[in-house]
Amino acid sequence: MDYTNREALLSIQNLDVVFKQGRNSFKAVSDVSFDIYKGETLSLVGESGSGKTTVGRAIVRINPCSKGAIYFKGRKISGKLSREEDREVIRKIQMVFQDPAASLNERATIEYIISEGLYNFHLFTDEKDRMRKVEEAIHSVGLLPEHLTRYPHEFSGGQRQRVGLARSIVMEPELIIADEPISALDVSIRAQVLNLLKKFQEERGLTYLFIAHDLSIVRFISDRIVVIHKGRIMEIAETEELFQYPLHPYTHSLMSAIPIPDPILEKKKKLFIYTPKEYAEGENPSLQDIGNGHMVYGSDEELARYRKLRFG
Repeated sequence: MDYTNREALLSIQNLDVVFKQGRNSFKAVSDVSFDIYKGETLSLVGESGSGKTTVGRAIVRINPCSKGAIYFKGRKISGKLSREEDREVIRKIQMVFQDPAASLNERATIEYIISEGLYNFHLFTDEKDRMRKVEEAIHSVGLLPEHLTRYPHEFSGGQRQRVGLARSIVMEPELIIADEPISALDVSIRAQVLNLLKKFQEERGLTYLFIAHDLSIVRFISDRIVVIHKGRIMEIAETEELFQYPLHPYTHSLMSAIPIPDPILEKKKKLFIYTPKEYAEGENPSLQDIGNGHMVYGSDEELARYRKLRFG
């Protein structure tokens, strides 16, 4: 796919996120840059603690940026915004959280949970219009109108995640950040939620940032994949390009952790353990495009080796 003429809906440039506690500080995200193009699904992949969720939360302005900038439709949304700009960002960028039980108000009915954004942003003309929007949203995620009077604890994990999706969809967003939306669900339910995400993308032209640690799931849903380790991007490529030519050793380690359905082959499989490289002074590693839109992090020597591996 040619990305040269595509419109970047969201652009992250040299993002740092630092958490401070008293005199101590911890850099969770370091010099992260990537674009998300309109209508695509970009997946952000890495192990627990790699900074994936921190990036997602920085986009929706939960985590403040310590350095760098985030642009949405060409306008800077990191830092101070006017009330109107802030409201527009909240409405146009929605987040679906990892734990559907923790992200829904247990004391509110499903109808109120889905309506909350409509109330806050006055997105309906009258009660009839509000109910129509709520019923359309609940129907679109495969739940029934009678579910609207119930409470979150009366639903299974998969159903609660559908409510979370309906709550996002009713706002008519342009970008949805899906933070490990299926990791808390049973395997049989995961495919249903992924199919729902794909359906919404086709029907509404949605753009997704899909955060995950499981590369096998990411292959099914993504157009491009960003691999992140300890807050730094290691590799960016289109999905099939990355699976056919994983170049960075950390990507190799993630690939080797994908389970094989055949138990005999799974037993024989060799796990690749990634050991971060200590760079010497003057090596100055960076994230570079080695061709075919494939970006890899490394020193000049490593990048030359990756180019040779990829293109011969």
